[in-house]
Amino acid sequence: MLLNKVLKFFITAFAVVLGATLFEFASPLLAFIISAEFLRINLDILDMTMMNAISIILGSAIGGTVGFLFSPYCIRKLRIFSIWVERQLSKTPIHDVVAGVCGLAVGLIIANLLGVAFSRIPLIGPYIPIIFSIVFGYLGLYITIKKRNDIISILPSRNKEAAKEENKEEQTLSEKEKRNLPSYKLLDTSVIIDGRIADICKTGFIEGTLLIPVFVLEELQFIADSSDLLKRTRGRRGLDILKRIQTDFDMLVEIDHHDYDDISGVDSKLIRLGQEIGAKIITNDFNLNKVAELQGVQVLNINELANAIKPVVIPGETMVVTVVKNGKEQGQGVAYLDDGTMIVVENGHRHLNETLEVVVTSVLQTSAGRMIFAKPK
Repeated sequence: MLLNKVLKFFITAFAVVLGATLFEFASPLLAFIISAEFLRINLDILDMTMMNAISIILGSAIGGTVGFLFSPYCIRKLRIFSIWVERQLSKTPIHDVVAGVCGLAVGLIIANLLGVAFSRIPLIGPYIPIIFSIVFGYLGLYITIKKRNDIISILPSRNKEAAKEENKEEQTLSEKEKRNLPSYKLLDTSVIIDGRIADICKTGFIEGTLLIPVFVLEELQFIADSSDLLKRTRGRRGLDILKRIQTDFDMLVEIDHHDYDDISGVDSKLIRLGQEIGAKIITNDFNLNKVAELQGVQVLNINELANAIKPVVIPGETMVVTVVKNGKEQGQGVAYLDDGTMIVVENGHRHLNETLEVVVTSVLQTSAGRMIFAKPK
């Protein structure tokens, strides 16, 4: 590629100049070590001695050779760095980029003005402008990005009507963008380990794209590598469920690489990601459900779905059950439906481990599920 050849040329040329400069600085030391008279002969070219000329030629040759050999490595690193910069810029809004560039320029101007004043200090004076450039450049970049709205609001040329119109246009554009965005569903760790999400995906009731954040995968991997046997089994089960969803069903599954270093908890990161991309969170965690709803993130709770699709039972209806154990109250027996619903049978202790027909007397709906009260027919 032409670009690689150009980069290789400039890297080699830079190495040549660097090698010549270093060896020229070292020429007095070499002249002291090698005490030959002809090396001290003064040449008419640029007022140099023979030792200076030999040092420059030797340094250029060594520097050029090293630069030529290491240029492919440097080009690969430059390409990786340019790809990283391009990805970061693509994630950053254009107004943040413009504000950052302006703030960086202001910071460097201030650093240059202050650096001139401090540059005459002995010993450390020449290095102070460099330190000022780094510090004030970073401060200008950070402050203008964080405070861009406040800075724009105090500009005299910006009137309130124009600001309102611009805000309306931004809201309209954001609503259009949201409508055009794919429907994302975020999976949390608990619902993946639970496993019922795979059966729901199989039925085709979930639309859109299932989004697996990278921090959820890391938590699953941490659980799968745990020394505790139960945790390790649960983590591996979760990874198997994800693999099953991705390969066996007609579902679009994507891995999201957003991470938030300023947030420690996985649930908090999940809520932040849901807010940023307008996604719904699929979970069976009651606490995550409540916190997400308080922060304006829609939640699809697997447990609520399971309760909603349980068959409706009304008082007076009959059913056949098997009493499996005694109840908490005296004389009661406990049976279960196929979906796990608990049935409390009056005087059921007499029919322990028996299958009998019962009549429903009442139904109690709780946050933990549904409970049916019945008596033998």
